[in-house]
Amino acid sequence: MSLSVFAELNYQLIGILMKKTLIASLLFAGMVLPVQAKDIIDTAVGAGTFKTLATALGAANLIDTLKGKGPFTVFAPTDEAFAKIPKADLDALLKDKKKLAAVLTYHVVPGKVMASDVKAGMVKTVQGSELTITTTNGVMVDKAKVIKTDIVADNGVIHIIDTVIMPK
Repeated sequence: MSLSVFAELNYQLIGILMKKTLIASLLFAGMVLPVQAKDIIDTAVGAGTFKTLATALGAANLIDTLKGKGPFTVFAPTDEAFAKIPKADLDALLKDKKKLAAVLTYHVVPGKVMASDVKAGMVKTVQGSELTITTTNGVMVDKAKVIKTDIVADNGVIHIIDTVIMPK
């Protein structure tokens, strides 16, 4: 075997060993490094159907709150739910930070309430008022229908509703 063939084989062997070491290192790093869990905000934004809600939460300075430790249960209206509000009314709401914060925190209940834990009755919101939960024909939150449940985040849970609910 010539020296150049030996050198080429040695070079290939080193390349294979380097690749195996790199793969092993990456696998080890994946096992050691924690995966960043998604909070309520990141989960909602990732879903792609809560753009208006995300905008409203930003306008009301509530992003940091819902990125906090929690746990929170959020009855999250979809973009279609916000579209039911007349544009002029929605624009006015987005400009009135105090009223907007009241409306948005009315959609939030302290604690992590999974669908299996929901019971009919009055539930106190973060805003301070109580909302009404009914379970007769599906779950309703005030006049909003819960259309999807148990979207789990690391600091709570999201239940999707089809209507924006307003504090009483």
